[in-house]
Amino acid sequence: MGKELPIFSTSASSAASEQAEKVIYSRVFCQRDNSPPLRLLVEFLKVHGQAPVIPSGIDESVLDEWAWVQMALSYHPDRKPIQLFCLRDRGTYKDVFDQEKGQFSELISVHDGIESQLVGGYLTDCRFILTTRMIEQDMTDEGYDFNGWILEFYQEQCNGIVQIDNRGFFSPKGELIVDMSVAVED
Repeated sequence: MGKELPIFSTSASSAASEQAEKVIYSRVFCQRDNSPPLRLLVEFLKVHGQAPVIPSGIDESVLDEWAWVQMALSYHPDRKPIQLFCLRDRGTYKDVFDQEKGQFSELISVHDGIESQLVGGYLTDCRFILTTRMIEQDMTDEGYDFNGWILEFYQEQCNGIVQIDNRGFFSPKGELIVDMSVAVED
């Protein structure tokens, strides 16, 4: 069993203000057994011209942990960070993993076609879900690009398929393969 890491946050905003903000979630349903340490993601982002900002006060050794649960990465000092969550098919948050996986399996089951069958296979074989959470009103093109590089890293390194709320599932080439823009998520 992996080591439980604390949840890191870079802001002290109240729960009330977070509820008022509209958020966007994106996910990568990954078939690899485990998520790589965050240090590999940070290095990938740097190689691709990004400048990830790790929250101050964070011991950099946590970036080498395999069993991380949540981290905030900023793309610009004047913007709110993107929250990253890693839900696994085992451990403390297995129930949340099962709920997410079940919800998307149910949503994809109403779609026909080979693409939806492909997505269904990814969902069935999923071992962990990487989720990003962004504050929509605070996002810029730079932030969306930064999030895109995060999703690409997990898609490539962890044999995953990308899902973006109110959009759908995307191929490795970035093409929308299952449109879920009309599906209503509860």
